[in-house]
Amino acid sequence: MMFVPAGVKVHLALGYTDMRKGMDGLAMLVQDTLKKDPFSGHLLAFRGKKASILKVLFCDGNGLCLFTKRIDQGGFVWPVMAAMMARSRSRRRSSRC
Repeated sequence: MMFVPAGVKVHLALGYTDMRKGMDGLAMLVQDTLKKDPFSGHLLAFRGKKASILKVLFCDGNGLCLFTKRIDQGGFVWPVMAAMMARSRSRRRSSRC
């Protein structure tokens, strides 16, 4: 179990992330792509393509922590970006012609 201090925000990396990335790779992804500080003390959550793996990056004040959860059945439900949905809809329409 992980206890999170009050006021901590949770940032979700929408879409899917390469789950081969470790602590340093995810921290670089946070800085470069999300334009967030991985040492801010907020939770940064990533989901794999198969939706069965979730990784959470967290700085506890002493350093970065990486938490991983893998489930055997089902998948983690994740929000979908509007741009990704529009792109997939246009692909479905064009493939019908």
